[in-house]
Amino acid sequence: MDLWSLTDLATPWSVHVVATLRIADHIAAGTSEIGALAAQAGADRDSLHRVLRHLVGKGLFEEPSPGRFALNDLARRLLGESGRLGFDLDGIGGRMAYAWGTLLSAVRTGKPAYHEVFGRGFWDDLAAHPDVAVTFDALMGPMGHGTPDPHVLVNPEDWESVKTVVDVGGGTGALLAEILRNRPVVRGTLIDLPGTIERSGETFQSAGVADRVTAVAQSFFDPLPAGADLYILKNVLGDWPDPEATAILRRCAEAARPGGRVVVFTGWPGDPASPELLMMVLVGGRGRTFEEFREMAKEAGLTVSAVGRQPSGRVITECRPG
Repeated sequence: MDLWSLTDLATPWSVHVVATLRIADHIAAGTSEIGALAAQAGADRDSLHRVLRHLVGKGLFEEPSPGRFALNDLARRLLGESGRLGFDLDGIGGRMAYAWGTLLSAVRTGKPAYHEVFGRGFWDDLAAHPDVAVTFDALMGPMGHGTPDPHVLVNPEDWESVKTVVDVGGGTGALLAEILRNRPVVRGTLIDLPGTIERSGETFQSAGVADRVTAVAQSFFDPLPAGADLYILKNVLGDWPDPEATAILRRCAEAARPGGRVVVFTGWPGDPASPELLMMVLVGGRGRTFEEFREMAKEAGLTVSAVGRQPSGRVITECRPG
């Protein structure tokens, strides 16, 4: 490996372009000749041809005869909305891709510089562009991560004492819906911002649990509905710097009833699949070691009481107030 191969931007940008143009879908539908593909995609024939030949050389797509392209196993992963979700330059994939241009500013200042490209911070940008926010919610939900694992307690027997669950920053409610679908006696509350909450109804209706859910449109920096048995934070703390992440934990600690618990899904720095650098660029978030998290929880008024893994492999950290 040399420096040029490490800094090859042609390949990732080419993947983004063919995903945005739905090239895999066009091929799957029977269009394989480059001229017809370009016409279907609304692209320049020669330019698209060069991009596809580059990707064939990288193992994405095949060219069984000159000017005709076919899918291989890797290219099939771009099929459908879910396949291209994180790559489509017209949605959240474009926001993530273009934000990498601010990495130098983020490293120099220690703060996200997303606004340098898009004119406002990440969360404000999503609020200003509901069409992009929809794709972000989809990427964070089952379409991007598969069906959520509802086994959110280290000891499954502890569910006997849980009757109320609050999913804090739970997006459109995919995880909460799975929990309620598997636990018919449990009631749930979903907390997220107004635009996301508006899109949560279909999730709960599809799961058949809408009658057991209260959806609350608010910031998780504000006081949370109090007195629940279980508060869940999934894919939340890594999106924020330490002061904000501590404030979110503190809100959960304040709201949890005596004997209640807060469950946090955590990852470990150094994981090759970790989006830690992307979170740094987008929102100034970061991964944390277990010791760093434990100190943060303590500052927020929580004590780590158990650590385990879901059957899916995600790390579960349970905390108790006090």
